[in-house]
Amino acid sequence: MLTADPRSRRSLMALGLAAAMALVVGMALGFEHIGGYIPCALCLTQRTPYYIGAPLMLIAALISFAGGPSWAVRGLLGIGGLLMLYGLGLGIYHSGIEWHWWAGPESCATSADAVTTDAGSLLGDLSSKKPPSCDEATLRVLGLSFAGWNVLASAALAMIAFRGAMMKN
Repeated sequence: MLTADPRSRRSLMALGLAAAMALVVGMALGFEHIGGYIPCALCLTQRTPYYIGAPLMLIAALISFAGGPSWAVRGLLGIGGLLMLYGLGLGIYHSGIEWHWWAGPESCATSADAVTTDAGSLLGDLSSKKPPSCDEATLRVLGLSFAGWNVLASAALAMIAFRGAMMKN
């Protein structure tokens, strides 16, 4: 239950953002490692704002719960919002590449994780596994690719972070 105290609301907001950012990147890692969806280079880049943002939001929550200065918490929430705007931009850019609205980077390939480290099956993997291209959506759910869903998640998290950053005391 949210209280009327802005400090308590901001604390819970920062904690919720940390959990939500960790959940989003955790789902991406789950699709990769459990579902077998190999990410392209842009997919991996889109995770960076979450990798940075989740710990920052956790720090913001800890500072707020400890009674630290509100300017520090609001500043960290603002940084979290900016990170999510960056993620939003990356998601829009990647979605546009997938829909062939614009060209992607020439070097768009996946990490070396697509190839095994087992020497016995290395040659077989080199000929059978193909890293995904940034312009091909691996999966679409309700018409949106992973990049498209990242746009929505980043937008929502940015709005929440900025709202928390703008709360007075």
